[in-house]
Amino acid sequence: MSRIHLVVLYGGQSAEHDVSCVTAAHVLAAVDPAKYRVTPIGISTSGEWMLSEGAQAALDAGPGALPSRLEVAGPAVSVGDIVAAGGAGAVTAEHDADRDIDHELTVVLPLLHGPLGEDGTVQGLLELANAVYVGSGVLGSALSMDKAMAKQVLAVNGIPQARFRAFGEHELTPGLPAEIAADLGLPCFVKPSNMGSSVGVTKAHDVEELRDAIDYALGYDEWVVVEEAITGREIEVAVLGGTSPEASGAGEIVPGEEFYTYEDKYVTDGAQLLIPAPLTPEQTTEVRDLAVRVFKTLRCDGLARIDFFLEEGAEGRPGRGFLCNEANTMPGFTPISMYPKLWQAAGVSYPELIDRLVDLAVARSQRRRRNTKH
Repeated sequence: MSRIHLVVLYGGQSAEHDVSCVTAAHVLAAVDPAKYRVTPIGISTSGEWMLSEGAQAALDAGPGALPSRLEVAGPAVSVGDIVAAGGAGAVTAEHDADRDIDHELTVVLPLLHGPLGEDGTVQGLLELANAVYVGSGVLGSALSMDKAMAKQVLAVNGIPQARFRAFGEHELTPGLPAEIAADLGLPCFVKPSNMGSSVGVTKAHDVEELRDAIDYALGYDEWVVVEEAITGREIEVAVLGGTSPEASGAGEIVPGEEFYTYEDKYVTDGAQLLIPAPLTPEQTTEVRDLAVRVFKTLRCDGLARIDFFLEEGAEGRPGRGFLCNEANTMPGFTPISMYPKLWQAAGVSYPELIDRLVDLAVARSQRRRRNTKH
């Protein structure tokens, strides 16, 4: 059987560019060269697509030669060449010219976080090119990325979540911050609607901080979500699959700071990851079932990490149990990230997880072609 040609997309134009570059290095080091011929393609912060000759040379020298972070550098490539059906060899280096690539299946693995990568834009490009790719499709990616729209869809479907307000920059009035504070209470959290890895997130303790937090979030997106502050635990579940998704066990994040910040995740490594989360068997079953329900409701596919708060009650009032925070269709994917670690605890190794995601991508592509009239 011929190897699969795996095109690894990394970098991107979002604020999470560096995170993607780190993830790509780990994936390249983990893939089995007997199963995959890998072409690493970096996307610069200004949108250029480049063949990563440095990463390709390191791959050829062995996984041990790979750096801890891939750079985005090399000759420009055509997006059409990358994803052209059957045109797998068009973007490879000259030394690949003598390889038998005529019958390879090309699968694109977009390791892109945030806007212009995880939000349905790249997925739409790949759909137009009739490419096989890992992860959620256009709708699932776009819906999950946009926190405001995702929350509205989850609310209509009865998924429990924190109270929130969402608005566009054009709807911001001088009196809106005070109105939101009166509605949701203080402190509260302010987030750009389309962003991940806690980028642009602020905890506001008074109305003036809320005004500043809204201005800060608007630096990342024109839509803003403000949420009530939940006193509770942060629980995460990894979901894997297509039409019949399955949930991992639950993990818990114990932040090293006041809340789980970008620095906590990627810089200081101050947060604790508890796997399995210290929950009762009934709670574990409940949150796993709820994670699959969220996954299906938001039309996710392949993989997603579903994040919850567990509000257990305070000051004599009963808590509301598990509250969905968000769904991440391209979650942190280094070997020490929560998503791979949850599956490792379930007996699925990091390389095996990549294999399963590729298999799911192929199955999804076949399913879509079967259900689409040409």
